[in-house]
Amino acid sequence: MPHVYYNSWISDYKNPFGAVQQEEKVTFQMDIHENQVIEAQFIIRKENGSQGEEKYQMKDTGDNRFSCIYTPHEGKGLYFYYFSVKWKDDHGGELTAYWGASAVKGEGWLYQEQHEVIPYQLTCFEKEEQTPDWYREAVFYQIFPDRFYNGNQDGKVNKPKRNSFIYGDTRDTPMYVRGSKGEILRWDFYGGNLEGIRQKIPYLKDLGINAIYLNPIFQAASNHRYDTADYMKVDPMLGDEALFREIMEDLHEEGIHVILDGVFSHVGRNSIYFNYDGTYGEDKGAYRNLDSPYYPWFSFSEYPDKYASWWGIDDLPEVDKSNKEFQDYIYQDDNSVIDKWSRLGVDGWRLDVADELPDEFISGIRHKLDQYPEKVLIGEVWEDASNKIAYEKRRQYILGNHLHGVMNYPFRNTVLDLLQLEKSPQELCQRLTQLHENYPKDVLFNNLNNIGTHDTKRIYTFLGEDKERLKLALSFLLIAPGIPCIYYGDEAGLTGEQDPDNRKFFPWEDMDTDIFKHCQKWIAERKQNNTLKYGDFVLFHTDDVLGMLRFTDDEYTIYIINPHDAEKSCHFDDLQFLREVPLTDEVIKGIFNNLTVHGKSDFFVTGKI
Repeated sequence: MPHVYYNSWISDYKNPFGAVQQEEKVTFQMDIHENQVIEAQFIIRKENGSQGEEKYQMKDTGDNRFSCIYTPHEGKGLYFYYFSVKWKDDHGGELTAYWGASAVKGEGWLYQEQHEVIPYQLTCFEKEEQTPDWYREAVFYQIFPDRFYNGNQDGKVNKPKRNSFIYGDTRDTPMYVRGSKGEILRWDFYGGNLEGIRQKIPYLKDLGINAIYLNPIFQAASNHRYDTADYMKVDPMLGDEALFREIMEDLHEEGIHVILDGVFSHVGRNSIYFNYDGTYGEDKGAYRNLDSPYYPWFSFSEYPDKYASWWGIDDLPEVDKSNKEFQDYIYQDDNSVIDKWSRLGVDGWRLDVADELPDEFISGIRHKLDQYPEKVLIGEVWEDASNKIAYEKRRQYILGNHLHGVMNYPFRNTVLDLLQLEKSPQELCQRLTQLHENYPKDVLFNNLNNIGTHDTKRIYTFLGEDKERLKLALSFLLIAPGIPCIYYGDEAGLTGEQDPDNRKFFPWEDMDTDIFKHCQKWIAERKQNNTLKYGDFVLFHTDDVLGMLRFTDDEYTIYIINPHDAEKSCHFDDLQFLREVPLTDEVIKGIFNNLTVHGKSDFFVTGKI
């Protein structure tokens, strides 16, 4: 077998790195150390393209190097490629082998059989997804409104809902009152409200927050409000539209932007649209009236009691997103949901369960948002959004004119695997570099990073309430490329298992100030450090530690995490960089000269290039 080498992460073999814009030329080069090479071919196909598999002869440029320039000419989408090598053996016979990707891409390896080849992915996008400066410089704070703060002077809860219960103390542990089938019988509330958010603006400013992601605020029956009752109204327990307008003005005056949670896959059973329990009138809503204007929004198999619902949950009737009237209501009409809240000052949206929304629906929302200045659109996607298949369809999330970015759960998984010692630093560097390769650069830097949300176990609990490891998770969140988002209370040491335990009330009287100050320090560093806001990155590792180099044209930052209990030494000769770096060996040697990182600790240094 000949000695063949190709690495899609090194610009000497593939240039430019990562995703490319349609009609952008890409140079592919590979090394073949074999005296009797007959030919080398670059083989590529566009998924669902019209050309099928195309083969291009690679030119022998000397010094065992073979080269080919390719231009993606079938528009945006995913292209898959590999290489074939044909040579003569010592007896004059012709042999063929194939170079394809490994499970983590990058270097790949040689295959003897063509049908076994794992191809490399080349992401081709339509246009750059530039976001406003406020977003690229943001440090987000996710607020679950009922659990943050009650701003009423007397502490009373605004307009409690019927057949619900209110906790007697904000220190109480949240729980669900369930029936025999697991259904929620009575929703529970603490009484957090919009006025509470306004009163805590000084707290948010002190922490360093300049953007908020609000879990749903629209009228609903539950405490989480993902069961929308009326998209056009603020839930009365939180306040009203006039108060919302005031608070938006106050937040903007303090330099804090706001994105809302858009839950458009389904509505609440007890909503103005479905009206299961008759709250909105005996003959109103799709469940009670076949002539309701909302009836075509829903799919009934046996009217009225058998209908499509989100993941089979009866409380959440599923909406037909292809219905023209529903599209008009959400984003097409001049007085649509998107229009109304945009005019009230909302700076963007996070689309809940983006997998449930057709690409055309997402692009319709994006088209409407683009009519307003400096808005952003983020989607809830848990996996690699570049190649996600949902309901047997490859999604277009990040290829242009859809989402600006997604919630970066793969980043969260990497942080957890690192700090729990589940995977080696090498594996995790490869995982993040593969994501870097697959995503358009703008999208990667627009991703809303998290280490925990309302849908996950609390990060502090996940890490066994190990404070030093929690600090490392928060530091890494604020160092990494993308937009950091802190789940309310993580900076205060809040614990919690899965829902509902991860949605406790904020511990205002029992905050861990040590964690708060740590978080505050790293937020301040990020806000004044351009490499952390705008810089590219390269990952590196030794057997024991994971590192990240962030850099611009004239500055760099190096950050290293040691997740082990014991201290670890980092020597220049042990470093493995996954891509080229803009620093000389002399600079790197100077940094890593007898460098030791204490157990469950990190190392941070900045400099000029």
